[in-house]
Amino acid sequence: MVGHRTQDYWGRPLQDLRISVMDRCSFRCPYCMPESLYPEEFRFLSGQERLSFDEIVQIARVAVQLGVRKLRLTGGEPLLRADLPELITRLASLEGVEDLALTTNGVLLPRQALALRQAGLHRVTVSLDALDPTTFEQMSGGRGRVEQVLEGIEAARRVNFPKGIKINTVVQRGVNEKDVRPLALYGRQRGIVVRFIEYMDVGTRNGWQISDVVRAEDILALLSEDGELERLPSYEQHDVAQRYRYRHDGSEIGVIASVTSPFCRGCSRARLSSDGKLHTCLFSAEGFDLRSLLRGQDMFSLEEVMRSIWQERRDRYSDRRFHQHDKLSSGSRVEMNYIGG
Repeated sequence: MVGHRTQDYWGRPLQDLRISVMDRCSFRCPYCMPESLYPEEFRFLSGQERLSFDEIVQIARVAVQLGVRKLRLTGGEPLLRADLPELITRLASLEGVEDLALTTNGVLLPRQALALRQAGLHRVTVSLDALDPTTFEQMSGGRGRVEQVLEGIEAARRVNFPKGIKINTVVQRGVNEKDVRPLALYGRQRGIVVRFIEYMDVGTRNGWQISDVVRAEDILALLSEDGELERLPSYEQHDVAQRYRYRHDGSEIGVIASVTSPFCRGCSRARLSSDGKLHTCLFSAEGFDLRSLLRGQDMFSLEEVMRSIWQERRDRYSDRRFHQHDKLSSGSRVEMNYIGG
C-alpha cells in the first residue's frame, strides 16, 4: 500500500531512503576512508551485525508506506555485498517505488551490471574523481586503477539501465581541479551527466577544512571555459543538484553546492546505516536503532516508530554551518562508510 508523505517539524516530506548494505570498500579515498584509519586489520561489521535482506525489505516497505518513492543502495561499496541482485529484485517489487538506484565505485560492474539490470535496478551512479591515473590513485588511496572504473562504466552503458548512468565527482582544492573539464567532456561524449560536488565535512576522519572546498562558482567557471552554460530547472522540488546545459551541444552537467548553498530546507532524505540505524541527517551523530527493534521482543510498531522519528526531525546542519561562517565544531558524526553519501 502506497502511503501519504510524512512531514518533519519543518514541513519537509520523507521522500528518499538511502540504504547502506555494506560498510566495507575496496578503495581508501582520503575524504571517506583514509588508509591510515582503515588499515587491512580494521574490524568492519560482521555479517550478523549488518541488516539482513529481510530486515532491509521490511524497513523499506514501511518507508514507502510513509511516503518514500526513491531508494538508493550505497555503502561502503554495495557491490561487495553477496547476492545483491536478490535484494534489488525484492525492493523493485515494492508498490510505490519509482526510482531504485545504486552508487558504486564501478570496479565490480563488469561482472555484475547485467545481473543488476535484470534484477530491476533503474539507475547507477559511479563515483569517479579523476581521469588522470596519478590523481585517481591519490584520491582512491592507492587502490584500484582508473581503467577499472572506466570499464565498469562501459559495462553499465552496455546493459542500458532504464534511467541511465550518472557520475559523481568530489572536487578538492589542490587535488583534482584539473580533472573537472576532462571529466565533463568524458561525460558529454557518452551522454552521461557528471555531477561535481563540493567537498563536504562528512564524518570526523577526513581532516576537512573550508579552504579545501572548491566552490560551485569556481567549478562553473572552469566548466564555462568549454562553452556557455545555461541553468536548467530542477526535475523535482527537492533535487540537490543544480542543472546546467551547454548551449552549443545541449549536453548536461550538474553541480552540488552542498557547502556554499546548503539545501537543508528541502532535504527529503533519510539514511539507513549498514548496522541498522536510521539517520535523519548526513551529519548526525547517533541514529535510531531499528535493528534492535526488529530483533527484539518489544511490540512496537515499526511504522509508528519511523513516522515519529521523521515527524520529530529538526536537522539543519549545513544551514547552521553556512550561517556560522563554517565554524561549527565537527563533534561526533557517523562515518560515511556506514551511511553512504
